[in-house]
Amino acid sequence: MTDAPLLVTVDAGIARVTLNRPEVRNAFDEVLIAALTTTFARFHADPPRAVVLAGNGAGFCAGADVAWMKRAGGWTEAENRADAMLLSGMLDTIDRCPCPVIAVAHGNVLGGGVGLVAAADMVVASSDARFCLSEVRLGLTPATISPFVLRAIGARAARRWFLTAEMFDADDALAMGLVHVVSDAPEIQVAAWLKALRGVAPGAVAAAKALIADVAGTPVTDTLRGLTADRIAARRASAEGKEGLAAFLDKRQPDWTKS
Repeated sequence: MTDAPLLVTVDAGIARVTLNRPEVRNAFDEVLIAALTTTFARFHADPPRAVVLAGNGAGFCAGADVAWMKRAGGWTEAENRADAMLLSGMLDTIDRCPCPVIAVAHGNVLGGGVGLVAAADMVVASSDARFCLSEVRLGLTPATISPFVLRAIGARAARRWFLTAEMFDADDALAMGLVHVVSDAPEIQVAAWLKALRGVAPGAVAAAKALIADVAGTPVTDTLRGLTADRIAARRASAEGKEGLAAFLDKRQPDWTKS
């Protein structure tokens, strides 16, 4: 197996991105963060149909690497802020990826690993998955990952799990909305999602992701209603919108299902 911290393959339009630091349970350091940021930035420029994000070894991601944290302990506040912005930027790059991102969580998912899961669009967790927002045990807070995690689980759940640093299981994660499916055969669920995504228009998916980001939590005003009218008008006038309507009327599959 290669020593690269991140393995990336693309086959038939599906990218598989695998955290590859099993000796430290795929904990983050600056090298892995940079590799994830660079990889997902490429997907922004040239999107695959979907990305499957997983981890090698006994766990999905154990959060921050101990050696990395030890180095950070000697940095100034400004240096720590710059470093935190790199982690935040990595999560944001995954979150805003124009194609669907499917996370497959197993084993321990700790700290920043929870942020990684929260930045994905769809998440399947193995029944053995265990999650923990452990930062307060170290005198820290889950600040950098909080925008992504809070959006997934809500403030009420966060007031328990952020404050107690308790471990919670896959069923708890499902109940609070952090994951979508718990399965002893996660690849079967991944295959089902990939099959569904083969039938949808890639440009429309990217537009739908942007729509969710722009509309969620926004009060219904004339401005918002105008924005949504602009968005659907643009999609109706797009090549995909015209092809989708033509395919429906002709009772045939649209072109994007053939790629």
